[in-house]
Formats: sequence, structure tokens, C-alpha cells
Amino acid sequence: MTHNTHEGQPVPNVTFRIRVNHEWQNISTDEIFAGKTVVVFSLPGAFTPTCSQAHLPRYNELAGTFRANGVDSIVCVSVNDPFVMHEWAADQEAEHVLLLPDGNGTFTQGMGQLVDKSDLNFGLRSWRYAMLVRNGVVEKMFIEPNKPGDPFEVSDADTMLAYINPKAKAPDQVAILTREGCQYCAKAKALLRERGVAFVEIPLDHKVRSRAIGAIAGAQTVPQVFVNGTRIGGWEELEHWARRAA
Repeated sequence: MTHNTHEGQPVPNVTFRIRVNHEWQNISTDEIFAGKTVVVFSLPGAFTPTCSQAHLPRYNELAGTFRANGVDSIVCVSVNDPFVMHEWAADQEAEHVLLLPDGNGTFTQGMGQLVDKSDLNFGLRSWRYAMLVRNGVVEKMFIEPNKPGDPFEVSDADTMLAYINPKAKAPDQVAILTREGCQYCAKAKALLRERGVAFVEIPLDHKVRSRAIGAIAGAQTVPQVFVNGTRIGGWEELEHWARRAA
């Protein structure tokens, strides 16, 4: 595999077979790319560690930011069969990404990214890369370096976003520790929704709540809100943060 770039060339003309609501459907590259700006990232396999823990989730997380910067859709391609890709989509945070099974490797081979991973008992798979496609023509490719293993250095979502708009701001990563029946937790979640802030809720069981809150937040009450790895605090601190961020 030479890792040659495909920049300036049209994407391969391929029809993908996919599963939608347990039925077969066909989707062509014309339907995906014609008249659109599309971000594509390709990876070695569904359910594999880097693909599941970092590559796919971050593209899904930044989907709104990509849209705000002119991207119509985000596509993930892998040389897996349609059933595997369908189950992987259901298992992952992938609601904003179209997962395409390139089961026969036709699209991947046309992109010059088909590699032999027989040493891992994978057979032929895709090298990891990402690309920006405008109206069916590849504008930019980020191809992982030709190193042993599975390098993941340049095909990530943040690198692609920086190429599209170096000044684009990624959304804050927000998490909130809660407990059932907590009125201030409900108020905190309502405030975040009102401000359009996406967040993940971590409900704590009463058997571990006090120890968990103490260990994680150095506090004894909920809610406890964290933004980009920094503890904001409880309800009152969240109100202050929201006013400053407005």
C-alpha cells in the first residue's frame, strides 16, 4: 500500500448495500456526494478499540460544529459487512454519522487505501484516513503515516475541523453528576438545555453516591457539573458559569 493521495480526483463510483430498519437498501456515491460537502473518515474495523473509543465518537460529537462550518454530512467507511456496521452504529454514539459498509472493499480499493491485515486475521481492510469531499471530488486527505500497527495521528475529527476552519470552536464537553429526586439537579439540567448546552448525565446510585461525589468532585452534594475536565460546582456555580458564558 502506497498511501497515495486521491486529492483532486472524484471518489469511486460505488453502490453500498446497507441495512435500514432491518431491511436492505442501496445508496450510491452520487446520492452521498453530489452537490454536497461531505467529511469522510475510514477505519480498519467496527468494534475495534481506537475506532470505537476515539475515532467515531469524536466525529459524532463535533457533527454540529461541522454543519455550522458548511459540512452537509459525515460518513464513516469500513470494510465490514452491513450487519456488523448496523450493530456497531446501534452500539455507538453515532446518530450524526452515516456508517457505510464497504464489505467487498470496492470503494476502499478505488481510493487506494486497501491493506492486507491478515496478520491480525482481518483479511483486507481499510487504512485509516479522512478526507473532505466537495461535489464528489476529493479536496483534502489526511492519511495516517505508513507505520506498523494502527497509527491514529492525523485522521481525527479535530484535525479535519481545523482544516475546514482554523477558528472553529469545538463544543464544550459537559457532564453532570445527579441523583434521582434531586430538584436542583432537575433545575441544572433544565438550565443547560435552555442554553443549548449538550451534556451527559451520570446518575449516582444511593449506595455509592457520597463516596463517588467525594472522590470525583471533592463535594458531598449534587448536582456537580464538569466542563472540559474542570469542576464548575453545584447549582449556584452553574448559574454563574452560564451567565458568564452567555
